[in-house]
Amino acid sequence: QVQLVESGGGLVQPGGSLRLSCATSGLRFRDSDMAWYRQAPGKLRELVAGITIGGSAEYADVVQGRFTISRDNIKRTSYLQMNSLKPEDTAVYFCHAKGAQYGRSNIREYWGQGTQVTVSS
Repeated sequence: QVQLVESGGGLVQPGGSLRLSCATSGLRFRDSDMAWYRQAPGKLRELVAGITIGGSAEYADVVQGRFTISRDNIKRTSYLQMNSLKPEDTAVYFCHAKGAQYGRSNIREYWGQGTQVTVSS
């Protein structure tokens, strides 16, 4: 069974920083593309950042230059470093994986339960 567990969310003042972590289990992490999405109240879930198996990263325009996605294949964990946070970054942030479970070859998409990030003074 694949599990994605986010941590690191919380309340931060505008201009502050947070680092989100996504710890995985049961997933062939090294062979999985990882991403972070977010969903604000009343809005659709949107892609924030993604990182491929090879380490190539992409970002939504609204976070480019402020957020950094990374991965640690030994720890099987993905990270999202968020700097210069703005009130409009307030949302529930979800970890996403596209890969295969250990012992299986079929590719599936997996989601974490989400972690709340609130940017407010």
